[in-house]
Amino acid sequence: MPPAPALPPGATPWRQVTVAELAAVRGVFTDIDDTLTRDGAIEPEALAALQALARAAIPVIAITGRPAGWSEPFALDWPVAAIVAENGGVMLRRDATGALRRDFAQPAGERAANLARLQACAAAVLREVPGATLARDSAGRLTDIAVDHSEFAHLGAAQIERVLALMRAHGLVATVSSIHVNGWIGRHTKWTAAQWAVTDLGLGELVPHAWLYVGDSTNDQLMFERLPLSVGVANIARFWAELQNRPRYVTQAERGQGFAEVAARLSGAAR
Repeated sequence: MPPAPALPPGATPWRQVTVAELAAVRGVFTDIDDTLTRDGAIEPEALAALQALARAAIPVIAITGRPAGWSEPFALDWPVAAIVAENGGVMLRRDATGALRRDFAQPAGERAANLARLQACAAAVLREVPGATLARDSAGRLTDIAVDHSEFAHLGAAQIERVLALMRAHGLVATVSSIHVNGWIGRHTKWTAAQWAVTDLGLGELVPHAWLYVGDSTNDQLMFERLPLSVGVANIARFWAELQNRPRYVTQAERGQGFAEVAARLSGAAR
């Protein structure tokens, strides 16, 4: 069996989490891409971990830069309380009958007014950044745009910085995930998505020490900053040097297997 990869410099291994920290957790927020998934599909270990957390009555809310259209089947099929897609723009969940419910962070009129600006920005990026392509899941996007940098295309660091600069020049909020550069108009973030989801799902107010966050990239930094108990799956090493706000702990395994490490400790503590 090959040796486990070394953790990033200065990272604290998840196995050192304290009993008191675990006992305080009442729910989990998680990213999706490269946190639950590998190559766009959920890893079997991650799906089993979600099921274990559901059995332990620990709600999981996924917050992702993926579009609503991509996220809808998973909001119905995975044992999660909700998926907030497009970095806080759209919340998807099952209603009392099991049907899909879709809610938006912005009213319809505001979303419609933003659409032309988003399209103009996307056109500028494609025109001015050699090699830039929109994400293949763009048809399912309702409130943002995404440029592929690592999923099916490759952009170097300078190209990514140029995309970010163009998005911001057009008045967009812009972040980098493990696969896409995302841009949107509005004040919603992964943090506001977390607050919105917890309240709207009837789970009370968001008490930071009672929720854990799991992520893998630079666009998870706000959650790492706001929640005392945060975890990066091991592949966060790719972005470690770029992170101004780092997770409290890092798992030994990558992606969905790393998420399963987190869930194993949590579901065990809940027994």
